Amino acid sequence: LQDFKLEFGHHQGRTSSVWRGGTATIGQSPGDEVWGIVWKMNTSNLSSLDKQEGVEDGIYVPVEVNVHTQVGKVLTCRSYQMKDYVCGPPSPQYKKVICMGAKQNGLPTDYQKKLEAIETNNYAGPMPIMEDIEAAIKAKKINSA
Repeated sequence: LQDFKLEFGHHQGRTSSVWRGGTATIGQSPGDEVWGIVWKMNTSNLSSLDKQEGVEDGIYVPVEVNVHTQVGKVLTCRSYQMKDYVCGPPSPQYKKVICMGAKQNGLPTDYQKKLEAIETNNYAGPMPIMEDIEAAIKAKKINSA
């Protein structure tokens, strides 16, 4: 995604109760770029995706963006931008999930290093969603062994 950058923030200044820190959004920024994965899905699933992304609650708004693929195609894609946010660092756990996804999907090494360099808020308390993710990863490793 060209001319955008990855940012982290708190909707209306409130820290995410799930992730205990800033959550991801994209902001226009000439000359910058955000790498990610494009998922093809049926339009009948958009309302479910919007709900997951907090559109109903006014946290994110869907936006159309032009994504340039590694093979030179330009795709019109749906992304989400956080509304009314105050910039703030993510929790180490949220950053870990983003970095794991970047590695799993083979994003460019330089971009992965950029993600690894993101400063966090050093939250070290309990986080049930992270425990669920780690349990799912562990179960997958056991089942594929």
